[in-house]
Amino acid sequence: MISTSRSRVRALAVIGMAGVLAAIGPVTGQASAAEVAEGATMGANARVDIPRIASAIKPPAGSRPVGAYVVTRGTQTYTCADGVFTGASVPEAQLIGTGGRVHHFKGPSWQSERDGSLITAKKTAESTRPGTIPELLLTVDTHAGSGVLGNVAYVSRLFTSGGVAPAGACVDGQTAAVPYGAVYVFWAAKR
Repeated sequence: MISTSRSRVRALAVIGMAGVLAAIGPVTGQASAAEVAEGATMGANARVDIPRIASAIKPPAGSRPVGAYVVTRGTQTYTCADGVFTGASVPEAQLIGTGGRVHHFKGPSWQSERDGSLITAKKTAESTRPGTIPELLLTVDTHAGSGVLGNVAYVSRLFTSGGVAPAGACVDGQTAAVPYGAVYVFWAAKR
C-alpha cells in the first residue's frame, strides 16, 4: 500500500514537472514566432518571452532548465521581534522532481538526497503575489559535489502558495512555521 502511494506520488510529480518544463522551456535567444515579443527584430536580436515567469525574475537569456521540483511538505519559519513576525523567513521543505528528492533549508540551500550535491544561493530578484510569499530568482553562490545540482547557476521559486508571516502580536523570540507550496526550477547558465 505504501509503495503504491509512493509510486503514484512519484508519477504525478514527474508528470507535473514535465508539464512545468514544457510550459517554461529553455531561455534562449532563438524563439518561435509565438515567443518573440511584438515589435522585436528577428534573429540574434530577438526578445524572448517565457510564459508564466514574471519578467523581473526570469533567468538570464541562454539559461536552460536542468530540473524542476514541487514542494511536497514545506514551511517558512518566522521569528517574532518587537512584538511582530517580520524579517526573513527560514525555509524547511522536502521537494520531489526530475532528479529525485531534494531537501531545501536555511541558507537558502538545496541538497540532493540522491547524490549529496549541495548548492546555496542568494536572492537576485522577486515578484510579489497577493496573499502568498513572492516568486524569486536566486543566483547560486556555492556548490558542493558534482551530482544533480552540480551545474545549477540559478533557482526560480514559482507558483507559490501560503508561507506568509502571521499577522498580529507575538512574544519576542516566538517562532511560527507557516506551510507553503512552490515549484522550484533549477537552471544551468548559458554554455
